[in-house]
Amino acid sequence: MDQVTLGRELRRRRAAQGRTVASVATDAGLSVPYVANLENGRGNPTVSALARLAESLGARLSVTFDDDEGGDEPREPSPRFFRSARFEREVERLGEQRRAVLVEAMAGAARAIPRELDDADWQRLLDAVVLILAHPAER
Repeated sequence: MDQVTLGRELRRRRAAQGRTVASVATDAGLSVPYVANLENGRGNPTVSALARLAESLGARLSVTFDDDEGGDEPREPSPRFFRSARFEREVERLGEQRRAVLVEAMAGAARAIPRELDDADWQRLLDAVVLILAHPAER
């Protein structure tokens, strides 16, 4: 994960909890400018600092090493995405029997994209697949 993506994720998690930079920094035992810089994609945080930030945000830091960027592992939406209210609304609209089709179509499209997808990317994929499933082209 690059610094900008890390910063976005930190900010997203903090904002989702309705917290200020100061409250997260205090809980993590870090300075406000340090956390603000990280959220803005600047700085080079230590693993210890990231672990403390994760804990202050009610999360757990997980570090993995991959042999190469793309790998052979399919990239799929996080389980959190499949529990989202928006995903559930679309499944309800399309019909529960289409859930597996929707998930497989999104995962297949994600495998073709040579980078990790963020939440906004998954939302756009959901839009595209729903459009195709709900409005098939006439032949």
